[in-house]
Formats: sequence, C-alpha cells, structure tokens
Amino acid sequence: MNTSKYHAALLLTLGVSTAQASCPDYLNHSMRRLHSQEEVNLCEVTAGKPVLIVNTASHCGFTPQFKGLEALHQNYGERGLVVVGFASDSFKQEANSEEEAADVCYVNYGVSFTMLAPTPVRGADANPVFQALGAAAGEPRWNFNKYLVDGQGSVVEHFDSSTSPDSEQLSAAIEKVL
Repeated sequence: MNTSKYHAALLLTLGVSTAQASCPDYLNHSMRRLHSQEEVNLCEVTAGKPVLIVNTASHCGFTPQFKGLEALHQNYGERGLVVVGFASDSFKQEANSEEEAADVCYVNYGVSFTMLAPTPVRGADANPVFQALGAAAGEPRWNFNKYLVDGQGSVVEHFDSSTSPDSEQLSAAIEKVL
C-alpha cells in the first residue's frame, strides 16, 4: 500500500474524511442548509476547490445579485468553483422567516448553489467562517460581499457589495484560481 493510500485509510478508520484532513480549520464546520434540517459539511462541499463565499440577504438592494451568483455557479462549477451563500440578518435585511428567504433564493432567482441558514457574519457573534474571512480580508460592510478563496483555503481577494457577480474583475480573479 502506498503512503497516500495508507494515510487515507488511517483517516477513514479514525472517522476523518480526507477532505476534512486537508481542510482549513475555518471551513471545518457543518452548518445547516437554508430552510432545511440538512447539515452541510463545508470541508466536503469545498474539498480543495476554489470557493466564492458570499453573505446574502433577501431584502437588500443587492439581492438581484443572486442571479449573477447562480450564473457563476453554472458557468464555473464544472471547472471546480464552488459558490456558498451565507444568509444573514447582520444588516437587518434578511427575511423574517427561512421559508421566505428560501423562496427568494430558490423560487425568485433559481439558486442551486449551496445556501446556508441565517447566521451572523460580522462582530463577535460572526460564524467561524466569517470570523476567519474578516480577520484575513476585512469584515463585510454590507450584504453581498464576496470572498474568493483558493483550493488551499487562502483568501485571494475580497470584493465589496458593489462588485457585480458578472464584473470583469471578479471573472478574472476566478479564472486565476481555477
């Protein structure tokens, strides 16, 4: 048995997937999918792939960006990009219920990328992913901040809300990490 196969077998015996073993600490969490009881293991979803992480809200002037984020998911997903949306009421613009937030995402904008249940994205209460992103590249100052992370979990670039998902700047950055 070669060393990498032995290492993988040992990790599985210990109950640790190879995705979790190579996963950065800040992504080594399971979080609940939006309007669901299903837990999403971020290490398994990202598994060494580049990731676009976005804080979202259903009742924001930038909410139409869901359409562009879905287009990125469709256009770059086969090449390895993972898009993960974190619903949040940190800026007091998320729907009052997860059902309504899910309708905005899934019905109004046809979102098929991973959307997670509402969670804080700034300050002391921020979820561990956004605590790490904030420390590395600055906290989001509003909804629809975009953090591009490479396959090793390092933040490559932080785009503010005004950067549209279809901007040349964002597309060029994604191309570099693919």
